[in-house]
Amino acid sequence: MSGGAALPAQPILRLKTRLNNFSTPCLTEFLLKEEDVGLSTEDKQEIINRYRLHDADTGSPEVQVAILSERISYLTDHFKTHAKDHHSRRGLIKLVGQRRRLLNYLKNKDIERYRALIEQLGLRK
Repeated sequence: MSGGAALPAQPILRLKTRLNNFSTPCLTEFLLKEEDVGLSTEDKQEIINRYRLHDADTGSPEVQVAILSERISYLTDHFKTHAKDHHSRRGLIKLVGQRRRLLNYLKNKDIERYRALIEQLGLRK
């Protein structure tokens, strides 16, 4: 087995034919659509500035929960127009779980900070 077996050329030809028949302008228009995707750097920085505990704070539970809440609200709006986007729905569920764990941590560590954050974000009714 010095040379190895070569792949058959026929499936590669079929694949090339399918790709040539594919209408790439439609795909390009779809990918280049002017839709806002997620949080911009400026939005994230504004959230960090609003919820930080001190000047160098970027990772406190309050900041993390605020960023996750913004991403969750973006995805919730996304599903109003893309109801069958199940892959993103899984991401949303993971984000909600991460936020829940951070809120539980904050509630166990300092109940007053937890209550203040819930009030600021308007998470509980």
